[in-house]
Amino acid sequence: MEYRTVYITTADEEEARKIGSQLVSLRLAACVNIIPGMSSIYRWQGEIHEDSECVLLAKTKQPLMKELIAKVRELHSYDVPCITSWPIREADADYLAWIDEETG
Repeated sequence: MEYRTVYITTADEEEARKIGSQLVSLRLAACVNIIPGMSSIYRWQGEIHEDSECVLLAKTKQPLMKELIAKVRELHSYDVPCITSWPIREADADYLAWIDEETG
């Protein structure tokens, strides 16, 4: 089984909590960490922007990624939300078993 950490940015903490709660409630993620107060500088539609955002880090399994991405896009306020992931290469076996149990 491949496990993933998913990195998602949101406009604010309220949106992060809404998305995170749904991901955990629907068992698409075992856990979501919310990190408020990130500063982002980015180019959008030809202009440079600087905004405050919030970060979500979700722990899940690879087979759930398509459904997780679809749910985030459904709930997200951005036209093109940042939803990226990377594999969990090493972890405590009990932690991975917990992810299995919580993501059904």
